[in-house]
Amino acid sequence: MSSHDEGIEKMIRGDLWGLEAYQPIVPTDVLSERAGIPIKGVIKLDGNENPYGCSPKVKDALANYPFYHIYPDPDQSEVRQALEGYVGVGAEHIVAGAGSDELIDLILRLFLEPGDRVINCVPTFGMYPFCTEVCGGKVVDVPRDKSHAIDIARVKEEIDEKTKVIFIASPNNPTGNITPERDILELVKTGKVVVVDEAYYEFSGVTVAPLVPQYENLIVLRSFSKWAGLAGLRIGYGIFSTVIAEQLLKIKQPYNVNLAAQIAVRESLSDIDYLKSTVRAIIAERERLFDKLKGLKFLKPWPSRANFILCAVVKGDAQMIHEGLQKKGIFVRYFDTTLLRNSLRISVGKPEHTDALIEALREIGGKHSA
Repeated sequence: MSSHDEGIEKMIRGDLWGLEAYQPIVPTDVLSERAGIPIKGVIKLDGNENPYGCSPKVKDALANYPFYHIYPDPDQSEVRQALEGYVGVGAEHIVAGAGSDELIDLILRLFLEPGDRVINCVPTFGMYPFCTEVCGGKVVDVPRDKSHAIDIARVKEEIDEKTKVIFIASPNNPTGNITPERDILELVKTGKVVVVDEAYYEFSGVTVAPLVPQYENLIVLRSFSKWAGLAGLRIGYGIFSTVIAEQLLKIKQPYNVNLAAQIAVRESLSDIDYLKSTVRAIIAERERLFDKLKGLKFLKPWPSRANFILCAVVKGDAQMIHEGLQKKGIFVRYFDTTLLRNSLRISVGKPEHTDALIEALREIGGKHSA
């Protein structure tokens, strides 16, 4: 008899016992405590957050808003209307969520029956398999090729009558490359639901959002976490065919987007020039960081269209480098999975963050890559 057969445990869904928890990144105050370094000394390059923060208009509007005791708009009317102008498709195609994470979950709830298959082009964002399993689906991993491009032929081979959804992050996290529109459309033509996650769109400038009204099975997800500096307020949105948008509005939690997030969207979109200037600063710094990383003989940085750079550690031990950086209060993401052996993902910070990182890498790399 298994240990799950007694008491309340036997009431829990059996397929969830083997589920591994998603590994989130932790906030700055926790990192500072772990490293024994004051918060001001922490350089946080592990979460692909925007180091310049949100628009000053957001802070002012949130400080002065008088109606926090009233529920937010369940129809998200103001948010969807404001996004219409920014995205270039009608509000009837747009649904907002508590980050695009919530929308990933809602899409899978809408389409998956227990045992239905979801194609995951690995390595990629960990929320796709996590939400698939929580929703009772089966994850089918299709490895990307050596340049991290999606193997379209192999994805098509894996499609069967139980396949419902194909996820494509573009730019892909953690590899930073985009998927060409022709490849996306080839998968859309299979008739399966193709979800293109454009969380890093503002850093790449490449989108398939205008195509959504033409293809009822194409979905595009976006986020305010990265470019707009609103990661802590959890606000994302999706662009859907009107049929899917209507169903999602029906099954979402009524007040899924809180008032602070609704206000933040409005103010961010009214201060687009400021936000675009911070995006430009991050893109310029991405190029500078890439050149500096390329100059370190023990690293191989991959070109990126997002706000982070994936590096293979070609000489030495990524884990040792990761830990060495932590001791200096510099936090990056470490990967050691089947398809990402001995790798680090570094978010693009401000110029002074790059300088401190490179100096620390030179010192640590000299020790660990000998």
